Formats: sequence, C-alpha cells, structure tokens
Amino acid sequence: MKNYLIIFVISLSFTAFTHAQKIDTEKVFGGYKYTYNNELISIGDLASIIETNTDAYKLIKKGRTNRSLSGVLGFVGGGLIGWPIGTSLGGGEVNWTLAGIGAGLIAVAIPISSSSNKKINQAVELYNASINPTSSTNFKPEFKIIANGSGFGLSMNF
Repeated sequence: MKNYLIIFVISLSFTAFTHAQKIDTEKVFGGYKYTYNNELISIGDLASIIETNTDAYKLIKKGRTNRSLSGVLGFVGGGLIGWPIGTSLGGGEVNWTLAGIGAGLIAVAIPISSSSNKKINQAVELYNASINPTSSTNFKPEFKIIANGSGFGLSMNF
C-alpha cells in the first residue's frame, strides 16, 4: 500500500509540474484581454508568466514600453483637446492651436498603441509555441474514491 501511495504522489506531482498552461488572447473594444488558467490577467502578470522565455520576454518588454508611451501621448493629447473645448463652453477666448496639437499627439499615439498590441500578442504566441507540445490544456483528471470487498482505493480517470 505504501508503494502505491508513493507512485500516486510522484505521478500526480509529475503531471502538475509538466502541465504548462496556454495564455488565451481575446480582442475586446480598445485592445485585448489575456487569460491564464481561466483567470483574467494584467499585462504585468503576463510579463511575469512569460519571463521564463527570454525571446518572448524581450518582446513583451518592448510592447509594454510602447503601451506606456502611447498612453501618455493619448492622455496629454486628450487634455490638449479638452482644454480649448472647456474654455469654449465657459465663454472664454479659445486657442484652437492646442486642440490641433492634441489631435496630432493622439494621431501619433494610435500607431504606437497598435505596435504595442502586436508585440505583446507576438510574445504570447511565442510563449504558447514554446510550451511542452505533449501537454494538453484540456487535461482534467477525475478522482474517485472506490470501495469493494478488498478495501478502499483512489481512482484517477483522464
């Protein structure tokens, strides 16, 4: 009985450690969402998962840098557009040059954001391709306790 328990524990730990999970990507309004083990993850969590694959990690770092730059440019551009609009609504003298500069910043931020999304998605694809091809993301073992005239036992079906 002791040998069976040892074999069971070793086989269970082996399947747990060799079973790498795939990162799923889904396009949503305004970007992408990433899930790992059926849980929504942030870009920071995504980077920490991918960190073991150096090529994918380099891509995700570039993507995160571009994403930050795009966010800053978009935020400043939106502020520069919003300021003259607020001034106009308040009845003050409007400087539409600021709105033009803001629109230009947003126009620059859009392709940078697109590039960021492409790099992050390439990193996810590279990571998913590097996962052990023999592991299956559909592996869901079922454990059952069985009893018969000989005694009790544990059954694992997959």
